[in-house]
Formats: sequence, structure tokens, C-alpha cells
Amino acid sequence: MSVDDDLAGGRLTIDLAALVANWRDLGAAAPTAACAAVIKGDAYGVGLEPAARALAAAGCRTIFTAQIDEGVRAQRVVPEATVLVLNGFPPGGAGPVADQGLVPVLGCLEEVEEWAALGRARGRPLPATLHVDTGMNRLGLTPEVAAAVAARPDLLADLHLVLLMSHLACADVPAHPLNARQCADFAAVRALFPGVPASLANSAATLALPSAHFDLVRPGIALYGGVAVHGRANPMRPVARLDGRILMIREADAGSPVGYGAAWTLTRPSRLAVVGIGYADGFPRAAGAYDGRPGASGAIAGRRVPLVGRVSMDLLVYDVTDLPEVARGDWIELFGPTVPVDEVAHHAGTIGYEVLTQLGRRFARRYVGG
Repeated sequence: MSVDDDLAGGRLTIDLAALVANWRDLGAAAPTAACAAVIKGDAYGVGLEPAARALAAAGCRTIFTAQIDEGVRAQRVVPEATVLVLNGFPPGGAGPVADQGLVPVLGCLEEVEEWAALGRARGRPLPATLHVDTGMNRLGLTPEVAAAVAARPDLLADLHLVLLMSHLACADVPAHPLNARQCADFAAVRALFPGVPASLANSAATLALPSAHFDLVRPGIALYGGVAVHGRANPMRPVARLDGRILMIREADAGSPVGYGAAWTLTRPSRLAVVGIGYADGFPRAAGAYDGRPGASGAIAGRRVPLVGRVSMDLLVYDVTDLPEVARGDWIELFGPTVPVDEVAHHAGTIGYEVLTQLGRRFARRYVGG
């Protein structure tokens, strides 16, 4: 159900031109590799279908999702793209995945054998990606099991491996020693599968670890404007902008408390803007302000204003004392070009990924630049 922009308490604006520009810049950062796009988590909260369409129209031909249903949705809107499902399939799920034309990422030997058996039964090898775990201890075959698979020509004959992949644990800290070890271990496994394209780089590695580029990079958070590499300026354009509607302006005296728990005490006579967004919309509760601990900022016409008090289910309060022109019905940027989403996340003790993927459905969504 769409939300009327004139009546909504919040407005989420998605800049598809910025999304495409980020994808192109990430591709330019890895000139020897093809550039895929990760659109899991509803394209990091911005909307899977619009993001997939925009990226495919720009030339992106390889798309990663996490879940099968995400892959089905992507396949419906961009049938020209190859859609890979990072989480593979549950026992007995090979047939439905193949029927949808999806490419599973095989992360355990049981999946490999089930997929090969399906290809054998259907009389042709089916496309798949082989995931090797080089240091995450999550999904993926161990290098030893991958070597055993490589040594089984009977099994490989029933697999059409279109990609060999692994995932870096610490790419956001480029100097971390695990990165070099994972790159070396992955290169050793890659040598066992000659002719199969290889992929290791996520957003951070695409930007900061050329040794991890291999044949295909697969950025995620950087596509959507989030910080990928710690300690470096973020070169990506913001894609999502969240604005909240000011429901009322109220005056309050110095010494007055604000919000639940009287967590914030005003130190001066203040004008307060009450905004129609809260944690029910995905705005993180932990980003609120408490006496002695400031919270996230908002911005009005590029000028920052502080959040005061706790984040409620449906409401936020900002101190707009220094902006006397602000009135009921105006909009305040909660994150976007002035207030980076990762800054809000920092105040909440989390990361931009989580803030974006938790965005709710009560906003009026607007897509621009598509």
C-alpha cells in the first residue's frame, strides 16, 4: 500500500541516479573485474525492484540476493540478469530454485551433491556458484572439502560452475592480517578450478584491496552510500534520504524534561519540533539523547539541529531554538546529504547497514533520478 506524501509522517527519497553512479564508480575502482550488485535485504532497504531495474538498465548483469524469494523477485523484473542466491537452498529445494532460473551459491557438500544430482536427472549440468570459506566460519566449504570436490570429475561433470567465491571477514580494516591470509587461501583454491571466474571482494575490498578483485567484485553497502572502509572518507553518494514531518512546535522552559523517562533536561528556554517518526519506522531507539550524552542530529535546509530526549515509537523531538523560521508542517532531514546515515548509526551503537535495512513501511516513498 502506498502512503500519501501529503499525509505521511515521514518521507523516504531514493536517488536511483546516485545508486547507478555509485555502481559505476565501484566498477571503475576495480577496472580488471566485472562489477556485480548485491541487492539483498530489499536492496539494503531502498526497494529491491526499483534498485534492480536501475542497475540492470545501467548495464549490471550479475545480481546477488540472500534469500530465494528475493531472487525470484529480482528475476521477474530483470530477467536479462544472472541472479545468484547467496544462502543457497534448504534440503529438497534444488528443483524450485532451478525452475526459477536462479543460480544458487553452494555452501556445503550436501548442497553440491543435491545440485549435481538434479543436473544429472535433468540431463544437463545446471549453473551454480561454489562458496569456499577462507576465514569467516559461516557458509562455505572448507578449503579441504573444496579440494575434494575438485578431485571428483564425476561430480564436476554434473555441475556448471559459473563462479567460485569466498567472503572477507575484515575488509573494512584493510591492514588486518586476515585479509592477506584469506586472499592467499582463496587463490590456492582457485587454482584447483581452472577456468572458473573468481569473486572475493565486497564493498570495502573493491575500494581498498586490489589484491582481492579477481574476476568479479560484488559491492553491497557502498552502492547505497554507506561507509565501507573504516577510517577513510566515504567517496560514495548518499542514496537514501529520510525526512520527517514536523507535527507541532512547542515552547518549553529551561529545566524542563523532554520525552519518556525525563531523559533530557533543557538548559535554556527552547523551541521544540515534534516529528512524526519513531522506532516503529525503523529509526533506532538507541540514537536518542540523554543528559550527558547527545544523540543524533537532524537538519533543516542544511542546518543541523539536535535530537533531544528518547526516541519514541512514533515521535522524535528536535531543538529548533536557533531556527525561529521553522514551522508546523515543515520537513526535517533525519539522514541524507547533511546527516550521513552512518552518523545516525554511530549514535545508536550500530552500523549504517542496520539502519537502512530496518526502514519501515509507513513512509511515503519517492524514487528520483530513475
